[in-house]
Amino acid sequence: MTEPIVRAAADHDLPEVLNLYQHLHPHDPQLEPAASERVWSALLTSGFTTVIVAHAAERLVSSCTLAIVPNLSRGGRSYGVIENVVTHADYRKLGLGRRVLAYALELAWQADCYKVLLATGSKREATLRFYEGAGFLRGGKTYFEVRRP
Repeated sequence: MTEPIVRAAADHDLPEVLNLYQHLHPHDPQLEPAASERVWSALLTSGFTTVIVAHAAERLVSSCTLAIVPNLSRGGRSYGVIENVVTHADYRKLGLGRRVLAYALELAWQADCYKVLLATGSKREATLRFYEGAGFLRGGKTYFEVRRP
């Protein structure tokens, strides 16, 4: 495998990101092209989010999304939220997920975030250890979720 390139996603990456997300949520219905293009444009131009991708072996193989949230507490320092962490099933255990997370953390620290949050729905111990190995701590805060009915 060639040396992976980790970078912020660009307009032309949408089809590959959508393919990669099938490894994240394989049972999700596919978005209509117009809807996916609208959301992709919002992600790339919002000024608050960065989709990070790892490109290797002539394809996108890993990704995460970082949102940097402005904040009036903590001295006005923003905080980061990472979501949609995914690595193509054929490229797992090669350090690519860790590299996209490291890139996201570097962007957050450059933006002077005081913390970065990452939530996972996984209960698999291996997945939780992966996030710990990338620098995240379990049990720092308790998070709750509510989903639209």
